[in-house]
Amino acid sequence: MKLVRLAAATTRGFGRVAPAGLLALALATTAALADDAKATPDVAPAAAATAPIDQLMAPGPLPDIVEGSPSAAVTIIEYASMTCSHCAAFHRETWPGLKAKYVDSGKVKFILREFPLDPLAAAGFMLARCAGPDKRDAMIDRLFAQQDDWAFVDQPVERLLALVEKAGMSQKDFEACLSDQKLYDAVNQSREQATERFAIDSTPTFFVNGRKLSGGTAISEFDQVLEPLLK
Repeated sequence: MKLVRLAAATTRGFGRVAPAGLLALALATTAALADDAKATPDVAPAAAATAPIDQLMAPGPLPDIVEGSPSAAVTIIEYASMTCSHCAAFHRETWPGLKAKYVDSGKVKFILREFPLDPLAAAGFMLARCAGPDKRDAMIDRLFAQQDDWAFVDQPVERLLALVEKAGMSQKDFEACLSDQKLYDAVNQSREQATERFAIDSTPTFFVNGRKLSGGTAISEFDQVLEPLLK
């Protein structure tokens, strides 16, 4: 799917110039997002699978942004969608404790990869990337924390603009980001590659040193997998 060039078109209720092409894509999908994103099952990690760690760590369409020590012996990779309610719940409820216990201590490195379920999720990931490598993960946390305010509303792009402006991004940069065809394609290629290589079909999906965990995994479930690896 190609992005339409951003046009100086004012939409009803937007209040100022809007990125018309992506807005059309977003509005076309918003009505279905609440049902589709919240339909992803919250699966416990009992039915685990594995993937070769060298394949998981191979360079993808977008550079990985690593949180934690790059030399940590254990790697957690998350595939998430910005419009996935279970992903948002993980980042609000589990991620802070997981980060404090394992990532900030240098025991584990954490990598979040883009797996957008729809154009609006792709837009969120694009804006996070455009914030810069040092701010990308903080922007993702911000978007997840306020997901209900932009992902399941009638004017999602307007809400996204207001949110990222509070984080320091100008409207000009917002529009330039959402008109970046190369970035849009790379975000979607991240999903396609993960589907083809690792059979990912839901979000969030995690890999802990290659072991696959699906669903909104609680920190106690991560403890069960991580502690044996850290002895």
